[in-house]
Amino acid sequence: MYVRKRRRPVSEINVVPYIDVMLVLLIIFMVTAPLVTQGVKVDLPKAEAQPLEDDSKPPLIASVDASGNYFLNIAEDEKQAMTAVDVATLVAAHLRIEPETPVVVKGDGAVPYSNIVQLMVLLQRAGAPSVGLMTDPPEN
Repeated sequence: MYVRKRRRPVSEINVVPYIDVMLVLLIIFMVTAPLVTQGVKVDLPKAEAQPLEDDSKPPLIASVDASGNYFLNIAEDEKQAMTAVDVATLVAAHLRIEPETPVVVKGDGAVPYSNIVQLMVLLQRAGAPSVGLMTDPPEN
């Protein structure tokens, strides 16, 4: 008489395909990450300043280009010029949701100072407790 042995089920997961997928995704993200740029091209003024404290929340960046157009990094299209009212509305709405978000102004060096001050006043009226200015470090 032939006795048939009962096979036990194998309870192992083959993780090799998962590792392959993860390595492919890692390579894709490493290649595409430098290609993603944010914001508008602005020539920042040079100044020695201390960097912001490393905060868990990314700042709201309101930009003014050389033509005096306003931009905001949380808008639907960051490269689309906005009116002052639109900037104030978006900033106020965002600060109601996340009141601890830092607000920074990124102004082109060729923009008149009055435009920067007007933007800062606009942001403070929108509810920003303090507004910082973004600069580039000076070249030695």
